[in-house]
Order: sequence, then C-alpha cells, then structure tokens
Amino acid sequence: MSAKTMRDALYEEPGPKTRRKMILGSALSLVALVVLLAWVVWRFWVTGQLSARYWELFTWRTTWRYLLAGLEGTFAVALTAAVLSLVLGLVLMLGRTSHIRPLSALCAVLTNVLRGVPSLLFIYFFFFAMPNLGIKMSAFWMLCLPVTLAASGVLAEVFRAGVNAVPRGQTEAGLSIGLSRWKVKTKIVLPQAIRYVIPSLISQLVVVVKDTALAYVVSYPDLMQNAQVLRTNYDALVSTFLVVAVIYILINSLINKAAVAVSRRTGVKIIR
Repeated sequence: MSAKTMRDALYEEPGPKTRRKMILGSALSLVALVVLLAWVVWRFWVTGQLSARYWELFTWRTTWRYLLAGLEGTFAVALTAAVLSLVLGLVLMLGRTSHIRPLSALCAVLTNVLRGVPSLLFIYFFFFAMPNLGIKMSAFWMLCLPVTLAASGVLAEVFRAGVNAVPRGQTEAGLSIGLSRWKVKTKIVLPQAIRYVIPSLISQLVVVVKDTALAYVVSYPDLMQNAQVLRTNYDALVSTFLVVAVIYILINSLINKAAVAVSRRTGVKIIR
C-alpha cells in the first residue's frame, strides 16, 4: 500500500457526481475563456489595433536589435540582483536561525520588512531619497539594489525552509561529537538545506525578472523601457506590449522549466 500524501489526508477522492460537476465546470470555464478572448480580438479589430501598420515595425531588423539591447539590460539587472539577493538572503537566514536572540530578532524584523515592502517603494526611495542624502548612483544600481532587497527577504525564508527540512537529529549528532553550533550549521545542515531549496531558488528568479520591468521609474534601458520608446514613437500600444509580454512569458517559462528539471533530477520538491 502506497504512503498517504497530505492531499489524501485533507481531501476525499471525488465520486462520480463530483467528477461530472468538475468536468462540466471546466468545460464552461473553457467556453467562457474562449468567448472572452474572441471578444478582445474583436475589439482590437474594431478599433483598428490589428491594422498592419501597428505590426509592420516587428518585421524590421532595427526593432529587434533595439528590443534585444533592452533584453540585455534586463538580464544584467536580473543576474546581478539574483546573485546579491542570494548572498543577502543567506546572511539573513543565518542571522535569524542564530542562537543570539538580539541578532535573530533583528534579522526576523528585516526579513519581514523586505518581504512586505513592494519593490516599487524601494525604487522610489533610491530614486528620490538617496540623491537628497548626497548619495548618487547610476540607474542600473537604483534598479538593481531595490530588486535585490525585495528578493532577499523571500529567499531568506526559502533558505530557512531548507534548514528546517534537515532532520534535527543531524544537528544533535554533530553537537554530541563536540562540533560547535556554527560548524554544525555550515558543515552539516547548510549543504543539505541548499540542496533542498535549489529548485525553489531557481523558480524565484521569475520574480526577479518581473521586478526589472519597473526600470521605467529610473529610465534604465531594459526591455520594458525600450518597449515604451517603441510604443511612443510608433503609437503601437497593443502590438508592442503584446510582443514584449510574449518575450517575458517565454523567459519565465524557461526558468520554471529549469526549476522543474532540477527538482526532478535531485528528487526535491519545489518549496513555494
């Protein structure tokens, strides 16, 4: 007999009547979605948004070069913010799980603040407050640092979930042979915890990539900012943002697939 999962414990297997209702509900939802999509396309057609003149610019090589230049900016910010947030998130987790109570309390407060404050507010702080304090920085760092701060709070909790997933007996065994708590954490617990959360860390890159779309606030030339320029120059609102949305969806889908692949390879479920 197979082991009972949490889903089996919380929910009963649906009966024939419930399954029929589920199928009917799914079918009605699909029909409603198709009708909504058809209505949207029809409205675009009526208002002329599907006119060839709004889509012609995407047949030009210069348009794609401009978008790719913005995509390079997006990747630069996303990768830098990802590395920095991993480091900061790890530091916050180590502080929060520390047995030094003031340090643990401080890191817990910082983690909750970083998780609770939207990235846009951090960007406004760096864009408006920092210059008034006499601190000047480039648009790259005015975008990268806020994204880093917002992501680090989430990653700190992901790391902490990984630490909590390591059996407590291993910590007790390490302490029993005379290892210090720091050595137990860094030599025994942390390597296993990181292995547990690698798929989740990869999946969090989706949030980092999406947050880079706020680059318009600081006029950093990323994919979204360059799309705004194209939209203004060619008055192609729907076509431009639709193409850019597809690009973002493809990027984030690839990141999610990478996370799932790593999860299957390591046998570790993604912690969300």
